[in-house]
Amino acid sequence: KVCGPNVDIRNDIHELKRLENCTVIEGFLQILLISKAEDYRNFRFPKLTVITDYLLLFRVAGLESLSDLFPNLTVIRGRNLFYNYALVIFEMTNLKEIGLHNLRNITRGAIRIEKNSDLCYLSTVDWSLILDAVSNNYIVGNKPPKECGDLCPGTMEEKPLCEKTSINNEYNYRCWTTNHCQKMCPSSCGKRACTDQNECCHPECLGSCTAPDNNTACVACRNYYYEGVCLPTCPPNTYKFEGWRCVTREFCSKVPATDASEYEKFVIHNDECMAECPSGFIRNGSQSMFCSPCEGPCPKICEDGKTKTIDSVTSAQMLQGCTILKGNLLINIRRGSNIASELENFMGLIETVTGYVKIRHSHALVSLSFLKNLRYILGEEQVDGNYSFYVLDNHNLQQLWDWNHHNLTISEGKMYFAFNPKLCVSEIYRMEEVSGTKGRQSKGDINPRNNGERASCESKILHFVSNTTLKNRIKLTWERYRPPDYRDLISFTVYYKEAPFKNVTEYDGQDACGSNSWNMVDVDLPPNKENNPGILLQGLKPWTQYAIYVKAVTLTMMENHHIHGAKSEIIYIRTNAAVPSIPLDVISASNSSSQLIVKWNPPSLPNGNLSYYIVRWQQQPQDSYLYRHNYCSKGRRTKCPSPTKPEGCGGEKGPCCACPKTEAEKQAEKEEAEYRKVFENFLHNSIFVPRPDRKRRDVFRIANATLATRSRNATGTEHFTNASDTEESEVEYPFFETKVDGKERTVISHLQPFTLYRIDIHSCNHEADTLGCSASNFVFARTMPSEGADNIPGTVSWEAKEENTVYLKWLEPANPNGLILMYEIKYGQHGEEKRECVSRQEYKKLGGAKLTHLNPGNYSARVQATSLAGNGSWTEPISFYVQPKCKTSVYSLCQIGGLFDRLGNGVLYASVNPEYFSASDVYVPDEWEVPREKITMCRELGQGSFGMVYEGIAKGVVKDEPETRVAIKTVNESASMRERIEFLNEASVMKEFNCHHVVRLLGVVSQGQPTLVIMELMTRGDLKSYLRSLRPDTEVKQPRAGRPTLKKMIQMAGEIADGMAYLNASKFVHRDLAARNCMVAEDFTVKIGDFGMTRDIYETDYYRKGGKGLLPVRWMSPESLKDGVFTTHSDVWSFGVVLWEIATLAEQPYQGMTNEQVLRFVMEGGLLEKPDNCPDMLFELMRMCWQYNPKMRPSFLEIIGSIKDELDPAFKEVSFFYSEENKPPDTEDPPSTPVPIPVNSGQNWQW
Repeated sequence: KVCGPNVDIRNDIHELKRLENCTVIEGFLQILLISKAEDYRNFRFPKLTVITDYLLLFRVAGLESLSDLFPNLTVIRGRNLFYNYALVIFEMTNLKEIGLHNLRNITRGAIRIEKNSDLCYLSTVDWSLILDAVSNNYIVGNKPPKECGDLCPGTMEEKPLCEKTSINNEYNYRCWTTNHCQKMCPSSCGKRACTDQNECCHPECLGSCTAPDNNTACVACRNYYYEGVCLPTCPPNTYKFEGWRCVTREFCSKVPATDASEYEKFVIHNDECMAECPSGFIRNGSQSMFCSPCEGPCPKICEDGKTKTIDSVTSAQMLQGCTILKGNLLINIRRGSNIASELENFMGLIETVTGYVKIRHSHALVSLSFLKNLRYILGEEQVDGNYSFYVLDNHNLQQLWDWNHHNLTISEGKMYFAFNPKLCVSEIYRMEEVSGTKGRQSKGDINPRNNGERASCESKILHFVSNTTLKNRIKLTWERYRPPDYRDLISFTVYYKEAPFKNVTEYDGQDACGSNSWNMVDVDLPPNKENNPGILLQGLKPWTQYAIYVKAVTLTMMENHHIHGAKSEIIYIRTNAAVPSIPLDVISASNSSSQLIVKWNPPSLPNGNLSYYIVRWQQQPQDSYLYRHNYCSKGRRTKCPSPTKPEGCGGEKGPCCACPKTEAEKQAEKEEAEYRKVFENFLHNSIFVPRPDRKRRDVFRIANATLATRSRNATGTEHFTNASDTEESEVEYPFFETKVDGKERTVISHLQPFTLYRIDIHSCNHEADTLGCSASNFVFARTMPSEGADNIPGTVSWEAKEENTVYLKWLEPANPNGLILMYEIKYGQHGEEKRECVSRQEYKKLGGAKLTHLNPGNYSARVQATSLAGNGSWTEPISFYVQPKCKTSVYSLCQIGGLFDRLGNGVLYASVNPEYFSASDVYVPDEWEVPREKITMCRELGQGSFGMVYEGIAKGVVKDEPETRVAIKTVNESASMRERIEFLNEASVMKEFNCHHVVRLLGVVSQGQPTLVIMELMTRGDLKSYLRSLRPDTEVKQPRAGRPTLKKMIQMAGEIADGMAYLNASKFVHRDLAARNCMVAEDFTVKIGDFGMTRDIYETDYYRKGGKGLLPVRWMSPESLKDGVFTTHSDVWSFGVVLWEIATLAEQPYQGMTNEQVLRFVMEGGLLEKPDNCPDMLFELMRMCWQYNPKMRPSFLEIIGSIKDELDPAFKEVSFFYSEENKPPDTEDPPSTPVPIPVNSGQNWQW
């Protein structure tokens, strides 16, 4: 699909949908001015491979990479460039990487990547592989490479996947992102493209291809594309189009003409479909599609409205090549350098004007010889119905044409000459003879008294009646003027110009070269003679003083032949103030760990009396990559503190200064600065579209509204709330602001050490209260590191919990330099030290580190933190002792405690000492033991709480099945004896279960290492993950089943309730019923999962209170939260929460509350709200399960009884509810209520 011509996406992210299914954009692609940070993960355009013009990105908030947006963009042709550039990335403050990992060719133009404060992976791209020349590339003002830490794929694992090239004598790996290498073709391919498998493409392919040496498998074509084939030129009866494809004549005839074309159709010339005939050719007819060569200069008819006004070289350029002008020609050239040659270049071919020619106020003209080929003025339309050639008020016009070599015929109408003080009357009379108009003119049409005379004399003073000012307009009216004969009054001329001082005269700025500093506006007489004449001067500068006067243009002569007219005195008027432009050249530097110095220059357009500046600053969140990355695996180089030298000093030899810049260097810098300004002006002029009706917005409204979210004390110190790692990296900090009067610098204090800040500067003039301040200019700056900020406070403590293992605990630095990346431990005995690196993630889990495999004896240890700024100090050494192994065989019995408990009375109490268990809990092999050689592991399924989970094949574990697909759970090799026994004991709980809706245990391998537990394979994973995969915004590899119907939800509920009813009948209390602990089989049957074995996978669903074990508080009943009592009634409460998870596709219960808030909310009687679109029947079932009184809740058998009619017929065949095991004696139907479970009154567990 070819999209275009041109795609401009601005202001709204949803405009990106225009790119769906596009493979080629014919023209440019611009994405710009999206100020609201959006989520771009839902936008992906893998079909887009080619852009024929350029790609421009400008101020798109929230976009961090193009790798997902345009994963297959391969070629940017650059047929038409954006100011010499084919790729422009400008002021993209959130962009972290370009990521165009399939970009292979930019065939024309350079790249410009500028002012992208967070953009990395620029030094890892070899642009010479993409462009023919890199000398014109401009990559400036982006994130410094030393702050990026760019890593190409595989370098962390010391198995680099990318190839190396040399750039500026640096030989390094080349990649676009941490996951994508830069593609390089084998040298054997030469300049040909290659496939992803390094096979050489056909010579006609450009960028890449899907098969080698096949011109039908090209991603893009080097020359031309036609019907799926890349060709060196277009086949017969087809035509080149837009420089890259071939089209038929029929297609060309239907291409809409460009706005600048006077014809409706494109033409075909030299086997190319184009908008206009080339120079030297003319269309065969207005509706023709073909061109023919001209005999001599090509006749070119120009028809640009009724009257073509030439007031500048730019407007004259529109007549280039014209020979016949249909309409009138009005020339009003007041100033210009080398104006005659420029006008001759663009208007010298004009031979005929069908209307009139009017030349007025053209003070830059000395002669009309630039119209060297003008032969006919037809006069089909005339000035005032009389004049075909009208020359008025041209101060420097001295010659019309050289009549010895020029012929001119005026077919109809008269000539008119007035107020041409340097034009001799004889010149006018000669034209009468040559043009054939002699005898047509009256005495008043060519008055010798006002042509050829320099003198002018005005007798009356005009007075202004009123004036009204706006920021860019002045409205003037002046008194009526009545000459002796009102018919002699022709018009008025208003003169105005900028005048900083009130010392202007009428003749300032005029010279013989035609320059005139005054701007002039002609004002026609008002239709009603009784009205005062007036004018609205527009396009003025705000807060600028103008000198203004008005002159009447009359024909009346006095006896001394001076002009009898009138003019006003010069008056001075200042326009109103406007919003100033942005401050210039904002720079910032840090002079301490808590301060930033900011400097700037005043705005170029203050548009008023500059009063003050608003300085606003905002702390920037750390890059989320820093939180996720394990810096222990990277081997980060940390800085060693070294003595600092005074600036400008060079050691023992004394101070050294920078060499002065040469004149060539200064000139190069000046040219670079000018070029940068020109480019930015071009950029802004090209992309900003004015909105005249837009209302002014208070630029500080957001900041003022935000200040309430963060407080400051009297000294300005910032207070921050603690957040998790993922929350810290995504939090948006509020802006602070201060007012700076009368100076262009300030110092911002009370900042965090080694932290990045965005600083915005706004200009405000004396009308700021009414108009508001300017838009901001901003800069990013980082404070200096704080000495000692990375030191670990307090002392390091230790604890020996397991054999040959010691836990070290310490506190994090309170206000580190940016972010703590890792910790280093030095420990050892007998003077030999070992090093242990502890990542941030490991520290968060333990609050310290775990040292294992220690030999008995005395040890010393010390810890050091490493932040973004470098290393902190080492802590004071601590000493600890590792005891030798116990000689008794029951040593391990001192270390092991049980996780699950099964009580005959049905009531479960949380253990007072969960770290202890008795010798009776040690695992003993039994009939469930499976020989290790019967187990074959196939592939990893995921990480379990004790170790990896695999899919595999087991032989002989199921009756009548030689081989069975199974899930194999393992325990890590580094696990302690306690963890291994706990792993086996948890699996042993399931040995007594035999229910279709409870996951089955198939066997155990306890002999040898590693320990294995063989389970029934549940191919669709846990219920929580399955439900989330059904969400419409989730990317899954398989087609989604969609949101489950009510019947499917009831079926899930029945299957879970049946499994729980079986456990209830077996006198087993689950304690942790949740969607994460239910499993989904291949046929979508839901079963109760492997009790406790998934706890670490969803660790955020659990909460630790007061140092006790982890508790699923969001699924727990009020009595369990208060007293630690777990019964089948508390399992029913959890079942209601599972129903809520099913209805919401596994949203987190009590979203928005902390665990402590949930605990209080539930204990005080609070309930979950009804989910959106939840059926009433399902919600009523939830409410029954959430009765505050446990005895009021239904049993699981009662729940099934209430929904049994909605369940599938197959449920009767496999369920516990309909089984013989559930039938009471002497009955055929299953009971509607369960057998009551006796409740013990033992001591309840307290928090």
